[in-house]
Amino acid sequence: MGIFTSCCRPSATDLLTPDAETRRRQQMEAAEKRRAEEAARGVKDPEKVRRMQLRAEEMERREQELRKEGGANLKWTAD
Repeated sequence: MGIFTSCCRPSATDLLTPDAETRRRQQMEAAEKRRAEEAARGVKDPEKVRRMQLRAEEMERREQELRKEGGANLKWTAD
């Protein structure tokens, strides 16, 4: 009976483990995929989120430039 089931399973020589470099590459790809999925979780339009982040970074950069130059000369007045 044992001989019959042994022919259905691959032997130990048939199962090859990938070398260290291939395993490292596969692990890096899996980690990047998990990171991308986590970043996109709950976001319907990831491109819109990216545009909003870029816009916010640009505004922050402009504000820093204004502070370097002495600040904006705008004043708040209440009538």
